[in-house]
Amino acid sequence: MKYSPRPYQTIASQFIIEQQRCNLWLPMGMGKTASVLAALDMLWLAGSTLHPALIIAPKRVAQTTWPDEVRKWDDFHNMKVSPILGTPKERATALRRKADIYTINYENLPWLVEQTGKDWPFKFVVADESTRLKSFRLRGGSVRARALAKVAKLTGRWVNLTGTPAPNGLKDLWGQNWFVDSGHRLGKSYTAYINRWFDENPYTYTVTPKLAADEEILERLADVTISLRVEDWLELPELVHAQVPVELPPAARKHYAAMERELFIELDKGGIEAANAGVRSSKCLQIASGAVYDEDKHWHDLHSAKVEALRDVVAEAAGAPVLVSYWFKFDREKILKAFPSARVLETEQDIRDWNAGKIPVMLAHPASAGHGLNLQDGGNILVYYSQTWDLELRQQILERIGPTRQKQAGHDRPVFVYDLVALNTLDEEARDRVSGKMTVQEALMAARRRRT
Repeated sequence: MKYSPRPYQTIASQFIIEQQRCNLWLPMGMGKTASVLAALDMLWLAGSTLHPALIIAPKRVAQTTWPDEVRKWDDFHNMKVSPILGTPKERATALRRKADIYTINYENLPWLVEQTGKDWPFKFVVADESTRLKSFRLRGGSVRARALAKVAKLTGRWVNLTGTPAPNGLKDLWGQNWFVDSGHRLGKSYTAYINRWFDENPYTYTVTPKLAADEEILERLADVTISLRVEDWLELPELVHAQVPVELPPAARKHYAAMERELFIELDKGGIEAANAGVRSSKCLQIASGAVYDEDKHWHDLHSAKVEALRDVVAEAAGAPVLVSYWFKFDREKILKAFPSARVLETEQDIRDWNAGKIPVMLAHPASAGHGLNLQDGGNILVYYSQTWDLELRQQILERIGPTRQKQAGHDRPVFVYDLVALNTLDEEARDRVSGKMTVQEALMAARRRRT
């Protein structure tokens, strides 16, 4: 198939060519993978010595998405891709293999840096889902990001790719952007960044942006950042949100109130205690969802209110496939018991069967069902069974079947999203807080998007 870029893909590719090191904030479904490949192809055809390239991505994306994209388009068939995955021996073999593009997952970065050292061979690095680098610090931070920082300056060109640059607010931007400019725009250290643009609560150590901080930060990043929003280019199907209120049964409400107030609940098989406020938050979300874990990781069933709410949604779907996002392991077990025909998303066959309409209810954990999955052919109904604080994971699973994916697959149908929210619990706060983060996220994206 010949690659015929959409106008926004041409803009993205040209930006990569023009900028030595840059941020591309492109939502999933806008063809960012092909945009990068097109930029690489043009640079190499023009005689660039930026060869070979390294793509860092979540494992499934490194293993499947990038190689598949190269095979998909006739224009890129000349590019040889070598995924650096598997056992140390398999990774070493893949690294020795002559290729134009090497792909690797974030978890194997320390190994790669150790293997190459000062002989770092990659002249062009793409950090796909660059929010994985948000925790980088000059001292401390994630092991993977620190390892990558050792060789970042040895790389001539750098591209950060993400559709969610600030899933937890503006504080997420410093670590990623350091790999673009070594702290030139946002401060030489994370501490300097926080001190300049944030106020810190001395008791909780939480930080909040100062007045006009977002405008100043975005202005600092303006020359190396481009954001494209799919709504500006495509007429998308409607996204319909609905909150399904769930009332806790009296016994479960009593347990919830005790945990919230006393950090302890008494069950028939013994007591369960929360050691601190953070643990209490997790326990309260568990109870709201239907069970609670003890210190031995065994779960105790407390109610089935959410299972019943899910039954109503599935009944309303009238046979249409329903994708269910769950968070706790007990959620999965309770749903499978209530819906014998349901299946957990685990294999490529599950994906094929879902897209073929063979699975009426499919369960997916957002941490393993985000990047690189195309589920839009199977259905257009998503249920968030349990609530979490993680906006990025929430968005990723939505975008698997969301309006952009529906449009690109040729499905002219709305997308329905149901949130099962236990009333008067942390479910409500988690949902509202995610909505607040989304407002920051959307403002950030809008401020940097380009339109023709």
